[in-house]
Amino acid sequence: MSETFIYFIWQFQYFTKLNLTTTDGEPVQVLHPGFRNYNAGPDFFNARLLINSVEWGGTVEMHTKTSDWLAHRHQDDRAYDNVILHVVWEDDRIATGRQVDRANGTPLPTLELRPLTDNTLIDRYALLMNSRDSIPCAGQFRSVQPLRLTSMLDKALLQRLERKAAHVQALFDATGGDWEETAYRLLALNMGFKTNADPMAQLSRAVPLKAILKHRDVLLQVEAMLFGTAGLLDAIDAPDDYTIALQREYRFLSVKYQLANRQVTAHAWKWGRLRPANFPTLRLAQFARLVTKQASLFSLFIGNDNADRLLKSLQELPSSYWQSHYRFGKAADKVVPALGQTSAENILINTVVPLLAAYAHHRGQPAYIDRAVSLLEQLPAEKNRLTDAWDELGLGIRTAFDSQAAIELYNEFCTPKKCLNCQIGAGLIK
Repeated sequence: MSETFIYFIWQFQYFTKLNLTTTDGEPVQVLHPGFRNYNAGPDFFNARLLINSVEWGGTVEMHTKTSDWLAHRHQDDRAYDNVILHVVWEDDRIATGRQVDRANGTPLPTLELRPLTDNTLIDRYALLMNSRDSIPCAGQFRSVQPLRLTSMLDKALLQRLERKAAHVQALFDATGGDWEETAYRLLALNMGFKTNADPMAQLSRAVPLKAILKHRDVLLQVEAMLFGTAGLLDAIDAPDDYTIALQREYRFLSVKYQLANRQVTAHAWKWGRLRPANFPTLRLAQFARLVTKQASLFSLFIGNDNADRLLKSLQELPSSYWQSHYRFGKAADKVVPALGQTSAENILINTVVPLLAAYAHHRGQPAYIDRAVSLLEQLPAEKNRLTDAWDELGLGIRTAFDSQAAIELYNEFCTPKKCLNCQIGAGLIK
């Protein structure tokens, strides 16, 4: 039996409380179970109990067995001196022959839950934990109350925004508190679209936005800085006029901005199994156009609440060379399209929305969270194996709000089987 299940049973008081006693026969009444502690120390704090008609206030510690108190050496830890009750699934003191005390030597009252818990509740929990489905509640999903489902999706979406905002905040801290540089690096990361996210992130650290903005009126120079520092100008077999111009500009700019020793290795870029539209050369050309077209990426992303306008701004055509090439020196058979609609939506979801969430926390202005949510509600749902799995269960994913919530639910609750932390799973067990 997991401690998580014991937390669940205690928090919601899902056990028989008639004639409740400790393992030593002392009568117990739970006035308040306390609040879950997610930090170091006892598992619940601010609990209130009546033990032998004496009211106690303090913390409650949970274990699967009584002897775990000793195994975890809580008897030597003064942080556990204010524990007023030890809640266990199974009391094994007779088997071990060892008494459980606090660090100050006082005996610790113990409550054993197993005899007090309905077997039906245990069976329902076991059904989820033993499920072989990637979504543990798949077999029971259609019986979930719609209100509970909506509530959990809201919770999952906000959790996802919080987690992504923390990543952006770390990026912001790494830039020395520069929101413009943060927006630039975040955009670069997501222009890599997972496959080339790492080299794109490395490149954006190597070529600072301030250097690019000094040359934003000459797109060729910006492309030279990016392609050269990306290590993609070193091994061109038959350079044409355009690539010769890039190499010439990079030789000058690499010295000016000391870029040579920051160069990304060419083998860092992945090409296999990519459609030509996703080749890193074309993505870099599109990225170069984006960062030079906008005087302030940050202002564009933060100050716009219309998804269509943002998508249009992300779909700028690259320089003329990259409208007819996917790679250096090899002309395409037809006109190369601009950044696709789905790719632009992906960037909006993974760049603009997290940036808004992080800025909301930084400024203490929830209106930016509302704007992030509004953008997700304006965008169509993402299509991938996770959203397909939820669709098969009848979740009804219509917008990016739904798909982002469903992805979070799958990754952070279903995969690690945190069903007790999920309102859907907890509702099924109840």
